[in-house]
Order: sequence, then C-alpha cells, then structure tokens
Amino acid sequence: MKICRIFLGLITVAVFVGCSNSDDSTSQESTDNGNNSEVPAIYKKIYGASSITSDGTYVYIKTNGTPDHKSVYYATSNSLYENFSGTTFGGYVFSKNPNSISTKNYTFKIPINPALNSAHSATPLGPIGVSLNGVPFFNQYAGPNQPLSGEIVSFDQWWGHPAPGGDYHYHVEPKYLTTVKASKSALLGFLLDGFPVYGPEENGSAVASASLDAYHGHTSVTADYPSGIYHYHITSTDPYINGNGFYGTPGTVSN
Repeated sequence: MKICRIFLGLITVAVFVGCSNSDDSTSQESTDNGNNSEVPAIYKKIYGASSITSDGTYVYIKTNGTPDHKSVYYATSNSLYENFSGTTFGGYVFSKNPNSISTKNYTFKIPINPALNSAHSATPLGPIGVSLNGVPFFNQYAGPNQPLSGEIVSFDQWWGHPAPGGDYHYHVEPKYLTTVKASKSALLGFLLDGFPVYGPEENGSAVASASLDAYHGHTSVTADYPSGIYHYHITSTDPYINGNGFYGTPGTVSN
C-alpha cells in the first residue's frame, strides 16, 4: 500500500491507495474528494480500498466491492473464476445462485470516533460495513425478516455470494480473510458505525455467541486497540456478524 502526503501549510492530506482485484487486476487512482485530515493508521489495513480519506470526523473508504479471491460467480473469462462444487458454509451442499459479480462504486462514510447510541438503529438490507478486501458485509437476513438459511447453500468456496444486482458480499465469516490474508482472531473490517469487526476467535479460543451482547459484540482489549474498544465478533451461528442493530450511530454508504 502506497502512502502519499502533500503538505500545504499546516494542513496534511493523507491518501491511502490500495488495490482491489477486478477483471484487469489494476489499482484505481485515488482522489481526496476535498477531505483534508489525517487518516487513522488502523484503516491502512483495508487493503481493498481504491482510496481512503478523512475530514477529521469521518473516514471515506472507496471500493469496487469485488473480491480479491477466486469465485465461481466471476465470469469464466475472468482470471479469478474458479469452478466450485461440494460443501460450503455449515456443511451445506453448494447450489449456485443465478447472479454474477459486477464492479461497484462504493463510498463508505464511517465515523472516526464511534460512540454508543442507545437507539441502536436496525441494520438495513445491503451493505452494513466493509471488510479488509473492500467487500461489503451484509446482515443476517436474506430479505425483510427472512432468515438467511435459504441462501447459505449459495455461498461460494470463500463463503460469499452476489446479490441480484451483482453486489458480492459476506453474510458470514469471510473465509479468505480468516484463513489466507489474516486469521480467525484478526481485525476483518468495520461496520458503518465505526466499530471494528473481529473474527470468530479471541485469545486462542472460539467466541460463543452467548458471550456477546444483543448487538453481537463486547468491549475488551484487542491487538489493534490496547486500551480496549467495543467490537463485533463474527461467529458461526445466527446472527453471524451483527445482532439487534448497530451499537453506535451508523454512517452511510453510497454506490
């Protein structure tokens, strides 16, 4: 990841340029979108962003939403296409859905200093956060009040799949991140309220959903936050990533 700094008097512009894999596997040129504050170093871990900027209150993360791992949902002409059969998440026999991965233009606007919001607004259908490789996190529903159970069979070899509009996403553990790029105890991304998302293990042990609060998280020290922070954990059972709403006040996502 390249870091470019341009000093203009007392103002520092920091732009983190990452690389998302698409059909031509090239990185996108980033722009600062008029934002001119230092980007917190923790966001450098989002390697799938085309640009990351800040206005001091929010961080703006641009991604194209395409996974950097292989998938049966890529076009067969794409270098990242890989056929898949057998079992997927939960031991279910894989059954491909009719959708295909398409390139998007996401901008995630996430608060830099997340804080508890007692309103705990419900997560929407669609993106509720962003993973390290730039792929969105979705919540535990297949549709309004519809359980995810009917869709699990369509998760590919890395436990993601595309929606009808081509939006590739993870409802559950992003297996490529937990087994190839990072680990099961590592930071995996952020939800729109700014609180981090960690994997299904902590301190060498699996995290039980019963040990988490109603929003599927808890407060403790992490490797990235030695002073402690509220954070979500991905687990293998419903609600997988998030529970009864955002712990904090969510930012926005546009596409």
